[in-house]
Amino acid sequence: MMNHRWIAAALALAAGAAGADTLTLTSCNLPGVALAARCGVLARPLDPSQPKGLQIDLHVAVLPAVARNKAPDPVLVFAGGPGQSAIDLAPAIQRLLARFGSRRDIVLIDQRGTGRSAPLRCDSPPFDTPLKDHGDAALEANLARCRTELQQLPWGDLRQYTTPIASADVEAMRLALGLGPVNLVGVSYGTRAALDYMRLYPGSVRRAVLDGVAPPDMVLPLSFSADAQSALDALLAYCAQDAACTRHYPNLRTDWQALLARLPQEVGAINPGSGASERFTLTRETATGLVRTALYSPVLASALPLAITRAAQGELTALVGLAAGMGGPRGLQLALGMHFSVVCAEDLPRLGSTADRAAPDFGQATLAQYRRVCADWPRGTVPAAFYSLPRTTVPTLLLSGAIDPATPPRHGARVAQALGPQAVHVVAPNTGHGVMQLACIRDAVYRFVNEPDAAKALASVAQDAGCVQALPRPPVLLPQVARPQPARNQGDAK
Repeated sequence: MMNHRWIAAALALAAGAAGADTLTLTSCNLPGVALAARCGVLARPLDPSQPKGLQIDLHVAVLPAVARNKAPDPVLVFAGGPGQSAIDLAPAIQRLLARFGSRRDIVLIDQRGTGRSAPLRCDSPPFDTPLKDHGDAALEANLARCRTELQQLPWGDLRQYTTPIASADVEAMRLALGLGPVNLVGVSYGTRAALDYMRLYPGSVRRAVLDGVAPPDMVLPLSFSADAQSALDALLAYCAQDAACTRHYPNLRTDWQALLARLPQEVGAINPGSGASERFTLTRETATGLVRTALYSPVLASALPLAITRAAQGELTALVGLAAGMGGPRGLQLALGMHFSVVCAEDLPRLGSTADRAAPDFGQATLAQYRRVCADWPRGTVPAAFYSLPRTTVPTLLLSGAIDPATPPRHGARVAQALGPQAVHVVAPNTGHGVMQLACIRDAVYRFVNEPDAAKALASVAQDAGCVQALPRPPVLLPQVARPQPARNQGDAK
């Protein structure tokens, strides 16, 4: 039986949908997804102030529920980045939300600028590019070329790719699909997009799950430094109190500081893409960037003590390999044009409004790079209300990994307090970026969304997610020691 809130939302939908576009989905096959999906395209104005002007295609894919008698409220996923394609992530999302797939459709919209929706892609260097060509100067030169090329596209007005414009796209898509209130799942930057959608269209949301909270007022280039420093300090502290780590890496913190002190320095490494042994100049910015990337995953971070120790000896193969392991040969597949359109418009203008400061080890390298790129990047504008976090009527679950170098608990705690009593914040003690990768958390998220009574869902979710409290940090990787071969008797020889 429908509750009153759903009926009210349905009436509002019927009242507002008279002039809305409608969308018919057709069967489609998505790479890595076993069952056929349903796909469609919705025309949206590139510039919202000119609704009759140039239109762009907004792409959607729906992973249909298996059950015939499915629930009316699908799960709508906001991808991360900024710059990831939700549709390209369909195989991973389907695995992550497997329990939902039995009775709820999963809706994947390629946010404008990503995937198939007016993409703003920049060519990434091949995986086997020489290590000496991976520096900041090469990246910035590539972005400058890319910016010029993107601006020649029919949809190349880079000012039109902000989060609030994307929120309006999502609402138009929801109406075109004839959906009532949906359940939001946002990951990383996708939590910022979800928060903005909740702010603008609270009646369109039934429940919200925010994994790795990145609020709109976060100021990414500065928070990168502070949050990476916190995650690295936690790893060094863990090693200092862990007997095995201390025994094998007794000078870990000293080795790390000594490495930073003598950079830039020529070092050696095996290129993970080509397998070739190379020499290149390691800068402080590159070293801290490699460490920060590995910190995203506690499993990869467990090898950092070994990698840092070897890096201090001039051998970078382990550290380079760990960083490459985060993306693999295909990389993270970010649409960098969309990424910088968002960050340059939403984060850079607020540098003076944040209490974050550059951390001692990680410094201002990331901030300096974003400043250089954004100096020539066309900037959109967002309303002042975009940075607000009003109290919500939407039951919201926030998830934070305690050792996440990008979206640690300090952000989730602040957002939960601002959202008010309808928000619950769960911190996973020994988890990095992406708490929903934990099986017991996925079960807790499913029960939170599936519970018909919102009050019961809020009251029980913290206990349901308590499974993570006993989860240990992965033990550090220890160096391999050659074991002596047992002596053989002379008579054993053949």
